[in-house]
Amino acid sequence: MTATAAAQQGTTLRVAVTQEVDSLNPFLSITRTGTDILRAAFEQLTTASAGDMSPEPGLAEKWEPSPDKLTWTYTVRRGAKWSDGQPITAADVAFTFNLMLSNETARTANSNYVAQWESVTAPDDTTVVVKTKAPQTTMAALDIPIVPEHVWSKVDVGAEPTYPMVGSGPFVITDFKESQYTRLSANKQYWRGAPKIDNLDFVHYKNADAAVQALRNGEVDLVNGLTPTQFDALASDPNIERNNAKGKRFNELVMNPGAATATGQPIGDGHPALKDPRLRRAIAQAIDSKTIVDKVSGGYATVGGGYIPPLFSTYHWEPTGEQARTFDPAAANSALDAAGYARGGDGVRVDPASGRPLKFRLMLHAGKAFDEQSAPFIQGWLRDIGIAVDVVSVADNKLNEDTTAGRFDLAYSGWTGNPDPDAILALQTCASRPNADGKGATPDSFFCDQEYDRLYAQQGSEFDTAKRAEIVKRMQQILYAQAPMTILSYDNALEAYRKDKFAPFTLSPDPGGFIMNQQSYWGYYSATPAAASASGGSSSSSTVVWVVIGAVVVIAVVAALVLARRRRATADERE
Repeated sequence: MTATAAAQQGTTLRVAVTQEVDSLNPFLSITRTGTDILRAAFEQLTTASAGDMSPEPGLAEKWEPSPDKLTWTYTVRRGAKWSDGQPITAADVAFTFNLMLSNETARTANSNYVAQWESVTAPDDTTVVVKTKAPQTTMAALDIPIVPEHVWSKVDVGAEPTYPMVGSGPFVITDFKESQYTRLSANKQYWRGAPKIDNLDFVHYKNADAAVQALRNGEVDLVNGLTPTQFDALASDPNIERNNAKGKRFNELVMNPGAATATGQPIGDGHPALKDPRLRRAIAQAIDSKTIVDKVSGGYATVGGGYIPPLFSTYHWEPTGEQARTFDPAAANSALDAAGYARGGDGVRVDPASGRPLKFRLMLHAGKAFDEQSAPFIQGWLRDIGIAVDVVSVADNKLNEDTTAGRFDLAYSGWTGNPDPDAILALQTCASRPNADGKGATPDSFFCDQEYDRLYAQQGSEFDTAKRAEIVKRMQQILYAQAPMTILSYDNALEAYRKDKFAPFTLSPDPGGFIMNQQSYWGYYSATPAAASASGGSSSSSTVVWVVIGAVVVIAVVAALVLARRRRATADERE
């Protein structure tokens, strides 16, 4: 059961992914995979350095704030070109930013960066001036893809793009088939110089088992998101190199605290009892994260705590002392008894306010090992405290749509953190909730708390790192106390690649970092065919034929992406 798609000429790095792409529109995409691809295709003003992920020049050669830090001036590099050969100028940058200021849909993925901006101008071809309403700490690390004005001024900002896409990064997105593949080619116009490979393909597999088998068979060259069992099993393969890195993402169980729009209009069909923080805290206390780390993650993870992953140690917070919720089903049962959630005849507790039994849907990502393997544990632990759980397995994009619309009780999620915490903290603000059409922002848990919002605004204007870190940690304490989610674990990044076909990749951060889902594009841009395969018949040879295996990837005409997908599947989200 094989089929042949268009052949490609030159050297191709084939990357296996198991998460669906939500969108390849730079203004809309928020999932880990979509963001990863777009970072390879669209340069930003600054990019994260490979070493410590600190800002370094991208399209901007330099940047400078005014003494009051309310005006930022960026100098756009001369000579940089779009992939279609047209020059990149300050006008493109100003167009991108002003589109976000004027168009709600254009703010979907990155609204936090422009929320406090007053104006953006381009007085000449190499100068961009951004004026802000308040000092803003993220101005040297704006995680915003810059788009070409001559293309995007003629299209609907909410539409899915046509291919090839005109970009400025090391690669050009040339083709996309939903749930099948995304195809990129080297950008010969790239200002740093063209990559050493000719093509970069992201091939979608339904699950990690299929992706790992493809790696073993030489059908793909690079895989991440491995399960512990898969990672350990690959140790004996002489053609495969493994990479075990401390990751920058977390797994979370989101609890619907009363989904609403940015204006407070209720949406969705979440169970009303979950509005009660006492119930949410009891659920969190009934979940044994240590068992999940040991039994599901095989020790290749860290027990969850604060909202910022430990990789970003400056801002990471861990609950201690009386603040910490240790796994204690007895205490959780006592708390629910005291809150009036009496058990019915079937042992399931009843919400005293609505009279409804505590029967919750738990939505998980179909084919994702972490979700599928941890769900029975969570189902059993919640049963022990009188809560019935119905596990619902759905495709990534279906989960995105339902959670964005508030049609869930409990759901698996996860986000990838940034070196600067602003973007991930913004997900829990009142303003992150969408409009009635599900657009204009990126919600996570639909959490809305005035004190949290006040602190969020305060940290965004605090340039003293130590003082800012204290504010960020106080915000995490609020999230922990209100429990709109519980952080289950911080994943290690378990990756593997064909060392018989490719030389070692640039890791980020370095040392000890990862190849895929970096804060920038260094992993893919550094791809170099191994000397042994440079003249042989492999992915490094002159022609690559796409082989599609029955149940793994089905070549078919697929409908256009649903534009309501504005959330995350397993998140990069930003990253």
